[in-house]
Amino acid sequence: MPPLPHLTKSLMIACTAVFGLQVIMPQLSAWFALFPLNSGLFMPWQVVTYAFLHGGMGHLFFNMLGLWMFGAELERLWGFKRYAQFLLAGVLAAAAAQLLFTLLTGSSSPTVGASGALFALLLAFGMLFPNRIIMPLFPPIPMKARTFVMVFGGLELLMGSGLLDSMLGAGGGNIAHFAHLGGMVGGFLMIRYWRGHPPFGRRR
Repeated sequence: MPPLPHLTKSLMIACTAVFGLQVIMPQLSAWFALFPLNSGLFMPWQVVTYAFLHGGMGHLFFNMLGLWMFGAELERLWGFKRYAQFLLAGVLAAAAAQLLFTLLTGSSSPTVGASGALFALLLAFGMLFPNRIIMPLFPPIPMKARTFVMVFGGLELLMGSGLLDSMLGAGGGNIAHFAHLGGMVGGFLMIRYWRGHPPFGRRR
């Protein structure tokens, strides 16, 4: 197994360390989680800092697992600078989508976690390695990367809109589905920008 590239390893260490600080200092969430614009608690830095916070051990574990599975290979492919730009695009796009969603719905719940960036990585992996066979933990069924991305993107849309919950008769939970979708959109637009595809001009 190749060693973890620098930025991926640093982010995994940073998120784990910040989670340890959250356990000791719960008030960190009040300063650095992403609060809705109309909550009176929103601060500009939260559009980045929320990605380093996590809501529990399981949340942290699965995000770091995804960062290791997909982010490491993309960093080796793109290099440090481009990989960092892509992650930032995913984080900011996810934050924008979640802020818009909470503004429209009147929600007052803060958002934490690197899931928006992770979904951007999933989309990039599916675009760059569409035929790579991967084995997700849930469900443990081997599938091509592009199929995996389409399935999980569709599920996020259904769960975010409440259609899946209505069909199953279940509660929606406290998951920022539109932040995940926003991360995917941000990653998609960043790749199109690099490639000089519409709506962006041609790049050399």
